[in-house]
Amino acid sequence: MTVMNHRFTLAARPVGLPKATDFKFGEEPVPEPADGELLVKLEYISLDPAMRGWMNDTKSYIPPIGIGELMRAIAIGKVVASKHPGFAVGESVAGLFGVQEYAVTDGKGVMKVPPVAPLPVFLSALGMPGLTAYFGLLDIGKPQPGETVVVSGAAGAVGSIVGQIAKLKGCRVVGIAGGADKCKYLVDELGFDAAIDYKATDVTAALREHCPKGIDVYFDNVGGEILDAALARLALHARVVICGAISQYNNLVVKGPSNYLSLLVNRATMTGMVVTDYTPRFTAAIMEMAGWMGAGKLRSREDIVRGIETFPTTLLKLFSGENHGKLLLAV
Repeated sequence: MTVMNHRFTLAARPVGLPKATDFKFGEEPVPEPADGELLVKLEYISLDPAMRGWMNDTKSYIPPIGIGELMRAIAIGKVVASKHPGFAVGESVAGLFGVQEYAVTDGKGVMKVPPVAPLPVFLSALGMPGLTAYFGLLDIGKPQPGETVVVSGAAGAVGSIVGQIAKLKGCRVVGIAGGADKCKYLVDELGFDAAIDYKATDVTAALREHCPKGIDVYFDNVGGEILDAALARLALHARVVICGAISQYNNLVVKGPSNYLSLLVNRATMTGMVVTDYTPRFTAAIMEMAGWMGAGKLRSREDIVRGIETFPTTLLKLFSGENHGKLLLAV
């Protein structure tokens, strides 16, 4: 019997929030790998805010997904057939495999997953979100002991790791998140010094309260009004890390910061980051973070939804804030 591969392709470019008709769910026979290729049976697919930007036909750090093309996504799975000398059947691997059940690849950009943690963690704290937090905070934010670090989207996959690493580096950490439960999680379970519920609190006033000497490092995942509030509270020589802007991804017109002159007044810097710039250093970073996890100093939470067919609706959890931790699809 022919084994079928179920997959999602992009059917139309979304206007605002993606909807089910923007995607097409189809199937095709699972191909045999050619010489130099391997076949991966996917187990978990990462759902990330960046996927929304990849659907737009605009210039970015990566080409847009073409209409009719496979939906791009990072995923992890097991090698089930291999004609590639560098990969053996049974090995777990991660890569840009897309939203599908099986992927054939030539091995470029594919990373072997060491057996030091459960597979979902390699799409979370030990995957792209964790690596984004690690390099964005340490290489660009350059936190120093005693400084105040503020992170937006703090209960998300990236923000939660940013805050924990900042605490490891001796900083005072304030997280901004949506909802009392998420804020309680940040303080009680992850060790943040304070959390601001942007859905129930005036963020500008709360930043004045929790950052009386200003913000030394601001790690931004959301953009919009919260970015403006943080810019207004910068300390002298502050560093702002622009990682994402989830509040703007579905807008037809992106709202830029109006408080940008705070960068001038405070002689601060604002720097964008894309994690793939740090690819040569991934392994070393993963091993250091795995060590922190083994020592109980770094925690990871995954929100796993089962069934690849749920992709269009599950993706929307990112934009409503329904997910608690790293959002994954279990294939």
